[in-house]
Amino acid sequence: MMKSYANPYQNTQVQTSSPEQILIMLYDGAIRFLHQAAEGMEKGDYKKKIHFTDKTLAIIAELSATLDHEVGGEIAGNLASLYDFMMREIPRANAKNDPQILQPVLNILEELREAWVEAAEIVKKERAGKASGHQSLAAGY
Repeated sequence: MMKSYANPYQNTQVQTSSPEQILIMLYDGAIRFLHQAAEGMEKGDYKKKIHFTDKTLAIIAELSATLDHEVGGEIAGNLASLYDFMMREIPRANAKNDPQILQPVLNILEELREAWVEAAEIVKKERAGKASGHQSLAAGY
């Protein structure tokens, strides 16, 4: 019998989350998996290293694939460059079995996650303002 990796709680959480919350969950997963890959490298656990490296790369590939360059413009281009950097550095760390190579990638992921958390808060406040009849802060721009 095939093992299910998604539990009902996770399914419900994803189905009831806003796009911003899903994006933050993806960053959380990438950060958590990259830490686990680094731990596998440090302990010489080849299976763990490969498994979590692959999971991290899959998330970053998804983040990159969903960039909207028409809407996002320069920001999307900058994110694409960061994701490309990560997609090069993670396999390099894997090949050299060097978790130190992962540190800049972790730093970028954590900084991007924090930026998205802040952006999600702004969106949440704007939605609440619209729902209560107040004009959006961005309406004049």
